[in-house]
Amino acid sequence: MGKLIGEFEAYRSKMNDRIMETANTNIKRFFALDTTSYAEGALNVKTKEMLGLVASMVLRCDDCIKYHLGKCHEAGVNSDEMNEVFMIANLVGGSIVIPHYRRAVEYWDELNDV
Repeated sequence: MGKLIGEFEAYRSKMNDRIMETANTNIKRFFALDTTSYAEGALNVKTKEMLGLVASMVLRCDDCIKYHLGKCHEAGVNSDEMNEVFMIANLVGGSIVIPHYRRAVEYWDELNDV
């Protein structure tokens, strides 16, 4: 596992555990809704994760981008598909997405040991 991936996953896990220590019912429900929304349904998991990645890039959330890149990788998205996802995100989001695109490519490369 690369440095970027290890640091992100460790921090995310640590802070999610901390949040759940004191989370009220609404926060717990929100986390559960997020998890169940990406489950297999009318759309497959791979498609949902690619949609989540595009939305995250357009909204410029680096943590969300990393999360969805990892999930896309797990779902079997290949680099050709990922490049099309990046293209759509940049098209929809405009040039302000480019810095996030750079970091996304770096993270994707690490996921693929490039």
